[in-house]
Amino acid sequence: MSLESDINSLVQSVDLELFDTSIVSEGEETIYRVGVLSTEVEDGKRKPVSLDACVELTHLISPLLDVTPPVSGDYRLEVGSPGIERKLTSIKQFSMSTGEKVSLLMSDKSKIKALLIKVEDSKIFLEVDGEEKSVDYGEITKAKTYFEW
Repeated sequence: MSLESDINSLVQSVDLELFDTSIVSEGEETIYRVGVLSTEVEDGKRKPVSLDACVELTHLISPLLDVTPPVSGDYRLEVGSPGIERKLTSIKQFSMSTGEKVSLLMSDKSKIKALLIKVEDSKIFLEVDGEEKSVDYGEITKAKTYFEW
C-alpha cells in the first residue's frame, strides 16, 4: 500500500475524508500537509472539521510517518481543513465539493462561476444563472471553490 492510501485509511477511521496531501516549503521549513473534510453534511453543505479531530488525526498519522517519512530530512506535519476556498485538481475533489460555488477557467480562456451540482464520470454539472450546464472535466484548465462574503 502507498503512504497516501495508509493515510486515507487513518482519515476514514475518524470519520473524515481525505481531500489531498502536499509537500510545501515555507521559508526554510518543509511542511507535509494533510487536508481533510468532514463527512457530515448539514443544509447541503459539509460541516467544518473540528480542531479536536485534526489533533486526533495528527496523533494517528505521526507514528506512520516515523516509519514511512514523506520526504527526506526534517519536516513538519500539518493536518487541517483545506479551507473554504481551495484549488480543485482532480475529478474526486470536484465530487467532494458538490453543493459549493466554483470558479472555472476553461481551455478556451472563458471563465465560469457557478454552483457545482454533481459529477458523473468526467462531466461536471453546474447551475449557471438558474440553468443547468455541463462541462467536460478535460476542458477545465484551473478550478477552485470560492465563497461570496
